[in-house]
Amino acid sequence: MAKPDAALLTRKPLVPLHWETLLAVLLILSLILGRVLSVDFLSAANIGNALADLTEVALMALPMTLIIVAAEIDLSVASVLGASSALMGVLWHMGLPMPLVMIIVICAGALAGLLNGLVIVKLNLPSLAVTIGTLALFRGLAYVLLGDQAVADFPAGYTAFGMNMLGSTFIPLPFTIVIVCAVVFTVLLQATAFGRSLYAIGANSTAAAFSGIDVAKIRLRLFVMSGAVSALAGIIYTLRFTSARGDNGEGFELSVIAAVLFGGVSIFGGRGSMIGVLLSLLIVGVLKNALTLVDVSSETLTIVTGVLLLASVLIPNMAARWRAMRDRRLLAKSAAAS
Repeated sequence: MAKPDAALLTRKPLVPLHWETLLAVLLILSLILGRVLSVDFLSAANIGNALADLTEVALMALPMTLIIVAAEIDLSVASVLGASSALMGVLWHMGLPMPLVMIIVICAGALAGLLNGLVIVKLNLPSLAVTIGTLALFRGLAYVLLGDQAVADFPAGYTAFGMNMLGSTFIPLPFTIVIVCAVVFTVLLQATAFGRSLYAIGANSTAAAFSGIDVAKIRLRLFVMSGAVSALAGIIYTLRFTSARGDNGEGFELSVIAAVLFGGVSIFGGRGSMIGVLLSLLIVGVLKNALTLVDVSSETLTIVTGVLLLASVLIPNMAARWRAMRDRRLLAKSAAAS
């Protein structure tokens, strides 16, 4: 009897493409599309505007990546941003110095994340359901703090930070915080024991617990981290637009999750990389900026975000099914040959 063809069973695509490679190609195509749509797209001023508009979403996407890798989710990030902005306005009107206001706001964001984490960990409830509830709770608190009013008399030195560029470059000063945080979170996820623990928890939390990983403590830390970074995003958003409002950041959670999932992070946890998420963020920012330059409506931009979110779930699923069908065909051919 002939032996099965080992080469047939182990055959791989001629050009294996990683998701990050595909994202890099998509980013280049997005840049080309933007240049075709508008001659001003690649100007230094417009690139600066695109990076500035990406700042808050990018910041919130960094801890969200860690959370989804651990097979959890936080839908309350945009509401924490709005509540932080409202709290910032209230504290400033009370006469507190701005550095103290910022510290209190970030601590309040961390407490909001702690509330999420405690309910999820101690009561063993799904993070999706819990954070949907706190999404409404924190947004409601933002409206309680400010109502439909706005605070816009922040110190000029701080609002200048929100709007100015880094030296003579086209990089907005707030985006430098994104760059620093991106480096920190990339190292944290890809090169530390903490990051390896997140992959283990996402793949199988029970097995991770039996291997000695404190699953509950790590999940708690993730949500505290997410709340603190969302509060930081709220501070930056407030300074960029020189306005503290209860509705700041509404709808941002959709863009954050779309960017993370489109970056190759599995919604089921245990898989993904920070490099893919960073590339995905740039693609989302480029597309939104290019469409805005040609006066595309905000409703269309929301549709684009939704399409990216669907694609990030459907494409990996379809690819997995295709690989399974291919393997079955190869096994059938091998069986027929033998």
